[in-house]
Amino acid sequence: MTTHRRSEGPTIMEVARVAQVSRQTVSNALNAPERVRADTLKRVLAVIDELGYQPNRMARSLRTQSTRQIGYRLDPDRSDTASVLQDRFLHALTTAAESAGYLLLLFSAGQTTDELTRYADMLRTGSVDGFVLSGIDPGDPRPSWLAQRQAPFVCFGTPDPDGSAADMLTVDVDNARGAELVVDHLVARGHRNIAFLGWPPTSGPGETRKHGWQRAMRKHGFTPDRCVRALDSVSDSARAARQLLDEIPAPTAVVAASDTFAMGCYAAARQQGLEIGRDLAVVGFDDSPTAAVVSPALTSVRQPLDEVGRTVMRLLIGRLQEEPPTDTHVLLEPLLVVRESG
Repeated sequence: MTTHRRSEGPTIMEVARVAQVSRQTVSNALNAPERVRADTLKRVLAVIDELGYQPNRMARSLRTQSTRQIGYRLDPDRSDTASVLQDRFLHALTTAAESAGYLLLLFSAGQTTDELTRYADMLRTGSVDGFVLSGIDPGDPRPSWLAQRQAPFVCFGTPDPDGSAADMLTVDVDNARGAELVVDHLVARGHRNIAFLGWPPTSGPGETRKHGWQRAMRKHGFTPDRCVRALDSVSDSARAARQLLDEIPAPTAVVAASDTFAMGCYAAARQQGLEIGRDLAVVGFDDSPTAAVVSPALTSVRQPLDEVGRTVMRLLIGRLQEEPPTDTHVLLEPLLVVRESG
C-alpha cells in the first residue's frame, strides 16, 4: 500500500490544535492581534513559529479584502551624496510594518507622472492596502491625488506648511528646531558669523531648516544674511561653500542642510587650507554613517527615524481600520550629536 505524504505545510487548523485554541483565535493572532489576550497571543505565535506555518496571503486577501501590503516608492539612486536617509527610513519602516503584520511593496518611478500611474495600477488591481509617501516638497501632487481617490496613505514630511493639508496624516521631524539647536550650539562655542548652506527654495525640508537658522540667528541678535544654495551633491555644495569662504569677512561656521552639504564644506575648506573644527566649524543634518567616520568627525542633527517608522505605520493602520485618529500631524524632536567639526 502506498502512502501519499502531503506536500503542503501545516494548516491553520493544526496550529489551532497544537496551541489549544480555536481557528478564529489563530486568525485573530495573525490579522487582529489586539483582539487576543497577551498570553494566548504569545502561545499561538510560538506554535506558528515552531510549526513553520505560512498563511495563504491570497486566500486571506480574498476573505478580508486586505492584502497586508503597503506601497512605497523608492527614490532614484544617486551618486555624489553622503545621504542614506531613505535607506535608514526604509529599514525603520520595514521593521515597523512587519511588526504589525504588513509587508512593503517597493517600486521605482522616474517622474511624478510615472508614480501616479503606478498608484492607479495598484488601486485598480487591489495590490496594496495603502501607501507611505516620503520626499515631500510643497506643491507635491501625490498627496492630493491619493486623497481625491480616498486611498489610505501617510506622509513622512509636510506637504503644505500653510495648512492646506490639514485633513491628511503626516509625520515629520521638527527641521526648524534642528537648525535652531545647531545655531544655539555654535553661538555657545563663540561663533557670531554663521552661514547657511541649503537646497534650492523648492525643497520643503530645506526651507524649514533655513527658517530655523534665521529664527535662531535673530534670537541671538545676529543678522541671517549669509545663505547660499546648492544641488544635493558634494561637488555642487563644494562650489557653493567656496563662494561663502571667498566672502570678506568669511563665516567662521556653516550650518549645512544635509551631511552631503557638510562634505562639500569639508572639500572647499581643505582647498583653501582651512582646518575643519579649528578654522571653520561645520555642522550637518541627518547624522549619516559618514558623520561618525569622516575626519574630523562631523557634528550633525539626528532624525529619530525608528520612531518615524513606527508612527507612520500606527497612523496608517488606524486609517485602514477606519479608526478616528487621535493625532493627524505628528512632529518629532531631533537630536544634535556633537563631535569634532564644530
